[in-house]
Amino acid sequence: MSPDPAGRPTVPTVPDAHDLARRVRALEDRDALRALMMRGWWALDRKDWTTWSACWTEDAVLEFGPWERIRGRDAVRAKVEEAESPYATMQHHILNLHVDVDASGDRATGTGYMWFVAVTAPGRTTTPYAMGGPYDWEFRREDTGWLLSRQRLGVWWTTGEDTVGAFEGD
Repeated sequence: MSPDPAGRPTVPTVPDAHDLARRVRALEDRDALRALMMRGWWALDRKDWTTWSACWTEDAVLEFGPWERIRGRDAVRAKVEEAESPYATMQHHILNLHVDVDASGDRATGTGYMWFVAVTAPGRTTTPYAMGGPYDWEFRREDTGWLLSRQRLGVWWTTGEDTVGAFEGD
């Protein structure tokens, strides 16, 4: 304990139970949101479209650089599955992931960076196709837990050649 300005010992403030519960819930929510993203993007690498699409709300919106806005979980899945299926192997990286839960506790936002790397033929010496850019997410808590409701993804750079034309404009 350190003294206050008058030299009296001070007692550390102990959070009340309500404040502590709020802080623990915020930590759990942020952890659940990060886990949602890791589960979903790991599923993308394995082409587990069922697990990946289960991370999205029914009315989800995907906004991705060269594509038109895509609405609805099934439409998002169909477009991404069509684009990424030709690649033999992929790695989806989320860098600098940050999430914030709003005061209601039922909505959240997130930001991060994408680094996507894909190859059409594993073991070949050709340069893989890669791209990167900013992610901007919106999440909603539903009965099953946190789900992704909106994703905006920009493309700031690419390297290699998109030999399958998967990420060209609509």
